Amino acid sequence: MDPRRAPRTATVTRETNETRIEVRVDLDGTGRSESVTGIGFFDHMIDQLARHALIDITLNCDGDRHIDDHHSVEDCGIALGQALREALGEKRGIRRYGSFHLAMDDTLVRAALDLSGRPYLVWNLPFPADKIGTFDTELVREFFQALSTHAGMTLHVDLLHGLNAHHIAEAAFKAVARALREAVEPDPRLGDALPSTKGAL
Repeated sequence: MDPRRAPRTATVTRETNETRIEVRVDLDGTGRSESVTGIGFFDHMIDQLARHALIDITLNCDGDRHIDDHHSVEDCGIALGQALREALGEKRGIRRYGSFHLAMDDTLVRAALDLSGRPYLVWNLPFPADKIGTFDTELVREFFQALSTHAGMTLHVDLLHGLNAHHIAEAAFKAVARALREAVEPDPRLGDALPSTKGAL
């Protein structure tokens, strides 16, 4: 990180009748992750998100998993999105846009995003199975819907090819991570300017 830049970090605590979540992010990290949600596959996906975005993420969630995993996964997306938005601040000097094609064995996923402040999700990621182990595959979309809404992110995720549900989910997290890495990076040609003609993002 440029020592002249202010640290781009944020800590968010979210507590409801369904979940209690603490999340911390460092946009200029090295991809370190400590995710403890009690949902093994989801923790694995958060690890992938951190590693490939080069964003340090600490995430702890105590949720009503005796019901199911839905509230925990969705609320983690909300809290993580809020933390990303807070860490980005005014978004001065960032690239703002990011896109990536991620190949993983049989699977090819495309992710493109804009840190515009205007949340919108376009989701074209059908799964060939309802479960990955005990994890409901429909929760992948729920996570990214919450993330994009609360980060103020326009996000498009498309499955171009894929046969294995685990590969499809993992490729989606990695593709979004790589696009996010590009979007939050400082643009050396932009300096401290906003990447927008509107004067605000």
